[in-house]
Order: sequence, then C-alpha cells, then structure tokens
Amino acid sequence: MNLRKGVVIGTTLTLAMGLMACGTSESKDEEKGSTVSAEFNAGTKGIVNASDKKGGTLRFGYSSDPDSLDPTRIYYASGQNFMRSFYNRTLLTPDSKPGEDGLKLQPDLAEAMPEISADKLTYTFKLKNGLKFEDGAPVTSKDVKYAIERTFAQDVLSGGPTYLIDQLDQGQNYPGPYKDTDPEKLGLKSVQTPDDKTIVFKLAKPFPDFLYLLPMAPGAVPRAKDTGAKYTEHPVSTGPYMFETVDPGKKITMVRNPNWDPATDPIRKALPDRVEMTLQMQPDELDKQLLDGTLDLDFGQTGVQQSGQAKILLDKNLKKNADEPVTGFIRYFTISTKVPPFDNIHCRKAVQYAADKVALQTARGGADAGGDIATNMLPPNIAGHDPKLDPFGTKQGKPQVDKAKEELVACGKPNGFETKIAVRNRGKEPKTAEALQQALAQVGIKATIDQSDASLYFRSTIGSPDNVHKKGYGIMTAGWGADFPTGTGFLQVLVDGRLIQASGNNNYAELNDPEINGMIDQATAETDPKKAADLWGQINAKVMDTATQLPFVYDKALNYRNPRLTNVYVYSYFGEWDFGSLGVSDGK
Repeated sequence: MNLRKGVVIGTTLTLAMGLMACGTSESKDEEKGSTVSAEFNAGTKGIVNASDKKGGTLRFGYSSDPDSLDPTRIYYASGQNFMRSFYNRTLLTPDSKPGEDGLKLQPDLAEAMPEISADKLTYTFKLKNGLKFEDGAPVTSKDVKYAIERTFAQDVLSGGPTYLIDQLDQGQNYPGPYKDTDPEKLGLKSVQTPDDKTIVFKLAKPFPDFLYLLPMAPGAVPRAKDTGAKYTEHPVSTGPYMFETVDPGKKITMVRNPNWDPATDPIRKALPDRVEMTLQMQPDELDKQLLDGTLDLDFGQTGVQQSGQAKILLDKNLKKNADEPVTGFIRYFTISTKVPPFDNIHCRKAVQYAADKVALQTARGGADAGGDIATNMLPPNIAGHDPKLDPFGTKQGKPQVDKAKEELVACGKPNGFETKIAVRNRGKEPKTAEALQQALAQVGIKATIDQSDASLYFRSTIGSPDNVHKKGYGIMTAGWGADFPTGTGFLQVLVDGRLIQASGNNNYAELNDPEINGMIDQATAETDPKKAADLWGQINAKVMDTATQLPFVYDKALNYRNPRLTNVYVYSYFGEWDFGSLGVSDGK
C-alpha cells in the first residue's frame, strides 16, 4: 500500500505486524486491548484513555489532499483507514482491536464469514439486514457488485488497488460499468447476485489470499448516485458519518449519518459528532497546531518534522503523548528500466553503491524516528524476509564510492551522467531526495530533483509510465506497506511485469522479468504459508539482483496525539492509530 499507499501512500493496506515482530514489549493482556497509561509508545501497547464518551469534533490536519475520497480510487494507507472508519463499509473488514486481533477479518456488510466451496473457487456471502445508504435506501447485493465493477473502469477511475481485476476478469475483458452493455450495468460474469441479500464470487483458480482483497474494495455504491470521476466529490456513505462539505485544498467536514444503524455495526465506535480535516497545511505549521492542541492528529501518520521530533523527544510532557510504531512500510527509491541510462543494469548498480543510507536514514529522522536501515524489499513483518539479504553490502550505511565508479565504467559512463529524481512535495521526502542527490554527486551523477503534488504523485506523476519517460525520471521516491500481510500483498504489485498499467501503475521501475513473473505465479498459488514465504524470499532476492529497487529504511513514524483523544491505539492493519475508535474527552 502506497504511502499512498500514506502511497503510497501508498497504503497502504499496510499491515504493520511489525508491532509484534519488531520487539515491542506489550504483554498478553495489552495485546487483548487492556487500558494503558499515557506514556511514550503507549499506543503500541494497548488502549490509551479508554472511553465511550460521545460528542465533540475530531480534528485532522494534512499537508496534502487525500489521494481520493472515492473508495474505488483510494490507496494511501491513511485514506484506507479514513474511509473504513467513517463512510465505507465492506463485506469484511479488519477487527477494531489493538495487537494481533486487529489483523483478523470480521464480517461488516456480510452477516457472517463466507461459505467457501470444497474446491476453493466459490465464495458465497449473505448481507446483514437493516443496511442503508445515507439517504435511507437499502443496500443490496447489486450495489456491492456494482461497486466492485467500478474497479474495472481504470480509464475513468485509476489509482486504486486492482487485485480484484486480476482475480475476477478471467478473460472476459470486462470494461467496467460505464461501458457495460448489460441493461443493469451488472455484466461481470464472475460475480453473481441471485437475490438482493446474496453475492457469489466465482474464481477461475484458488487464490488463498482472496478474502484479504475485500477490505480494500469499495463496499457498496448505488448506481443512480454514481457520478464517475466526480464521485470523489461526495461518496455515498454506508458508515456512521457522511460528507457535509468537500472543499479540495482547504477542508473536509463530516457529520453523523442518520441512517447508519449501530446494531448492524459492532466494529466502529462513532464517538465524535463531527469530523474535520484541514488540507494543504505546511508541515511545520501542522506540527505546531498538533503540539498546541488546535489539531488532534495528522491524517498522513508519517511522522512529525525534525524540529517537532526534537521538541517531543526532549520534553517528557509532550513525549508521553507520542507513539513511534514500526509501520510496516519500506522507504525506497525505484530506478527505471526504461529511462536511459538506467536501461543498463550497471548504471543502476552505480546508484546502489553510491547511496549514503545513513544520510537517507537521518533525513527520515534517524534510527529512532526514521527507522532501521533496509537492505532488501521485504520488511521484517512479512514472512519470507531475510535480514541477511544485502546484495550491495549497504547495511553498514555508507557509500561505496570505488564500487560505484567501477559500475559507471561498466555501463559506459565513466564520468557520470545526468538524471532526474521525482519526489512528492510533502513531509520528509524532499530531504531524502536531496540526501541521495548529494551522494550521487560524489561519483559524478548529476541528479536534479522534480517535486510534484502529493495527491497526484502516485497516480499520474510516477504512476504513468508515459509521464515518467517524458519527464526523464530515472529515479523515483516511494514508500510501500503491505496491502495484506503476505508476500503477495506486499511485493507482487511492485515487481510483476504483467501488472504494469498506463495510469495508477505501481511497478514504477517497469520491471518485467519472465523468471520473476513465473516465480510469482508459483507463490500466489501456494496454499502452504511456509512454502509461499520461502518462494517470496527467493523472489525478493531476484528482484534485488536487478538493482531496480533501493530500499533505505524499514520505516518508523513519530506521531503526536492530542492528550484529549480517547481510545487511542496503533492499529496493526495499517500501522496507524485506528481513526474509527477515536473520541475526544472534552466533548468539544
């Protein structure tokens, strides 16, 4: 999941099992959700300020705009967290609990987990009674199917996760509902709605991770209210809140949905009366308003700026209201295989050896607030990760100038060359691009930095291969966390050559290696988790050998929470605070 997936983005469904895997000290009681005292990192150990008090306004700040509000197009982790918490219910959703329980899927629109056929090809769901849209219209299985079909309209609704297309198209070449010749615009053959309460998925072959795809899907969209690319201006809610105003670049406000029935929804607490988000804030001003209590939390959840880090870590009263979880993200650069001279592997290897990972780590906030140095493209929270996999010897963190120059000679550029680095204009990312720029200059690679608006970056800046080629982006800044907690959910979309798209592309390097593609097919079909993990470890090694990916930290994020917030805990599924559980203690 991009960070936007927070990517980016992604993201992001980023599944930060790292809370359990990377050495936090919570007890078994804490994993089950016991209350803990406000202290540094308390939100990674249990629930801080547990309360059922309703009322008041929950106030977000954000340094950009959300990548979208249309559930079909959202991919940033924070966007997934936001829509799941407030307005987009799905057939299944992760449970709203801290620790390992927050990784378990629970029925949401569905009344129970699905009936699965013996051959693992048919999944049958029944919807709950009493489900309604914000206007009072009942939610039917046809609304769920229509929402899934919108994912196929990539010419209109690009940018979101496309896993369901891979599993459900099955050679039909379904164009999405806007070009559907079916009178009811329900022509996708692999999804059936025998009645208004039943929806059936027919797979062409078993896919063990299928249920993980459903929380990322738009849950239900009424065809009559679908405005295509403009749906982001007012998505129709099935959750506890609905949009009051959407003013791009300025503010988003949400109020209670009178047609949400809490009896159908044990997942969401729905404590505030109102939710507000101030957009396009300068990062330092956002941090200032967090620390002075004007705002409650940062929507992006990617950590405060360096000046804010110093204030928080040196002040015990501020520090007790901060959490620093291992997010499950990798921060990395991806190197194009299509933009010269990076079509030559030795030019890519020159960048690998020239990079100063200590400087990159420092730009992210150092070992404490930025993360541990990364040496390969599977993070520690994903099965198959090998901490010893370090093909370019970068764990020590410093540039290897002599090796970089040897690779420049091998690629026919002994005196270096010019290239461009693409980066989002938000948070710490420009500083990381500058750190790489300075390291490359030491070996004669002159890199210019091109900053782009964060809301468009992954969809149409580096997510469009044509734009990458046109602008000459040899190196692109990215962040990624798992869409679901397997190698398939983390790595496939980044490196599978058959998933390269014209828009909303996530294989930024345009890596298309037949051997890697074939190994991915083996891994995604493997039903034994251990064997699948072993295969993903092998794929990871093959990917690193291409020198297309330059991971530099396994991410941590130092985030500050307003002390008035209640029910605060780091949600393992996203590596962020669970937005849908939050309340405010003062009722304001």
